[in-house]
Amino acid sequence: MIKKFIRKILGVKNPDDTLDQGKASAKKNKPKVLSAKEHGIDPALVSNNAIRITQTLQDNGYKAFIVGGAVRDLLLGVKPKDFDVATNATPEQVKRLFRRAFIIGRRFQIVHVMFGQDLIEVTTFRGAAKHEAPKDEHGRVLRDNTFGEQHEDAVRRDFTINAMYYDPASQTVLDYHGGIADIRKKTLRIIGVPELRYREDPVRMLRVVRFAAKLKFTIDDDTRAPIKVMAPLINNVPSARVFDEMLKLLMSGHAMACLQQLRKEGLHHGLMPLLDVVLEQPLGERFVTLALANTDERVQQGKTVSPGFLFASLLWHQVLEKWEAYKVSGELPIPALHLAADDVLNTQTDALALQRKIGTDMRDIWAMQPRFEKRVGKAPYKLLENNRLRAGYDFLLLRCASGEIDAELGEWWTDFINGDEQERVRLLSIKPKAKSAESAPAKKRRPRRSPHRQSGGKPKAAPTE
Repeated sequence: MIKKFIRKILGVKNPDDTLDQGKASAKKNKPKVLSAKEHGIDPALVSNNAIRITQTLQDNGYKAFIVGGAVRDLLLGVKPKDFDVATNATPEQVKRLFRRAFIIGRRFQIVHVMFGQDLIEVTTFRGAAKHEAPKDEHGRVLRDNTFGEQHEDAVRRDFTINAMYYDPASQTVLDYHGGIADIRKKTLRIIGVPELRYREDPVRMLRVVRFAAKLKFTIDDDTRAPIKVMAPLINNVPSARVFDEMLKLLMSGHAMACLQQLRKEGLHHGLMPLLDVVLEQPLGERFVTLALANTDERVQQGKTVSPGFLFASLLWHQVLEKWEAYKVSGELPIPALHLAADDVLNTQTDALALQRKIGTDMRDIWAMQPRFEKRVGKAPYKLLENNRLRAGYDFLLLRCASGEIDAELGEWWTDFINGDEQERVRLLSIKPKAKSAESAPAKKRRPRRSPHRQSGGKPKAAPTE
């Protein structure tokens, strides 16, 4: 009794209390270990190159695990598209072990290990910063290269379902934050205090939407609550990072579901300018819906998807609106289209950080559309030689399917592309359908020619009285 009173006065901790705190801390840092029978991961779904990297690191005395989304997908019985590895080896130590390894990144250094065209990302366990990491005025972390222990790395990850570690050698899964339980409940839950985690990296708000739509998971109430209030923080993130995340979202195989989820959470403003306006227009909504459905289908079938085609589709109705405005103002159709494309691309390149190649692909697809209307002479044959024909043709079919233009044009080009020489000659002899009076653009009245130009002579002198 007296000893307790003295310790209280002097501020000395009870040795038993300190021991209890240490045990609690150790327990908190100790993961739940799941055996192969408990987690049910099929080893055949695991990348041989990812196994090769973990084995090489372990053979050299380091810890190494497959981590993040790959483990999440394996637990869901899905073959991951990408594999990431986490280790206690530093980037320099990792680089020395592999012939084709490259250290990249400023905010946090990682190593890209290449096996042919296969890229595996290797990260060093991240730790709690000894000194406050540099942040901007909104709380976003600018640079953080602090390495640490595995349990610290687990705390630094964004969602519980992405904070599990799989060791191919022992076929065990280490779960620090109840990720396996959240997967079974189909729940997305952020690790730590949501407001703080979103301030550190506002892109996490886009990630939670993408995962919810892609996995058909429910967002935990505490994780969802701050999003609508904190959504404007995304405006402070570099455009290139937002573009990368938007590209992942749109090419996830669940693009339409992602966009609907973005709108539901109030995150769509500024990410895809005027998207709401487009989706409120009957033709625009149908066109975008068809484009995204087409993209989702290709992704789910394992086919390649062109970012240029995707963004050309999303921004087409902005181009179409400006194109019509330029034609009404007196510009000829082709120059009017180029001016409209310039206007839209100049605006969106800054807003979305569009890469030059993507912008070029978009421009080529748009510029090809009027050429499909020329179905006489050598013009169709010249278009067949265009390297971007397939993309332009697919875009034409979208326009037909949405009701923007007559389906007959798409059918003609389908037959012309697939037909032999005899069939092509026959198609060229068919007179195209005349446009209806309602759909045909109003002809611009030519200015009346002066009498002297009609007669070809010089202007007559004015009669004198």
